[in-house]
Amino acid sequence: MLKKDIQIAATESLKSKDSFTTGVLRMLLASIGTKEKDKRYKATKEKPDIKDEDLLKESELTDEQIIEVISSEIKKRKDAIVLYEKGNRPELAENEQKEIEILKKYLPEQLSDEELRKLVQESINKVGATEIKDTGKIMADLMPKVKGKADGGEISKIIKELLSK
Repeated sequence: MLKKDIQIAATESLKSKDSFTTGVLRMLLASIGTKEKDKRYKATKEKPDIKDEDLLKESELTDEQIIEVISSEIKKRKDAIVLYEKGNRPELAENEQKEIEILKKYLPEQLSDEELRKLVQESINKVGATEIKDTGKIMADLMPKVKGKADGGEISKIIKELLSK
């Protein structure tokens, strides 16, 4: 399971005194823990008489949900990089980029530009999209196929490019 891998990596980075990696992985584990708590809270509201061990099992995130958390954390860092660059703080932007590189290790292998273009074109054909305002339909069809394997911003860029031809 992905969470276990992250926990092991965090322990190893702690032992090797790599405080930067340890910090990034601890932050990721905290985000995962927060999502699990939210899930546990919802489960207790829906099923008030659920047993503790069942509640723990039900509130554990799947690998797919953990990938969503990682993708969300990467997006936060990309947004921060843009702001740091606007604020003329390249050292902070570089720091965020290093964190992204650590987080990317726990995502599935990313699709190549060529593979992504092919999938986008297939979705455009499938939903019969002809103009930019059809982007939502294309994304709805495409995202389940590429979840965690491609950046949403990159997908949007390719859609705009292909539809403006």
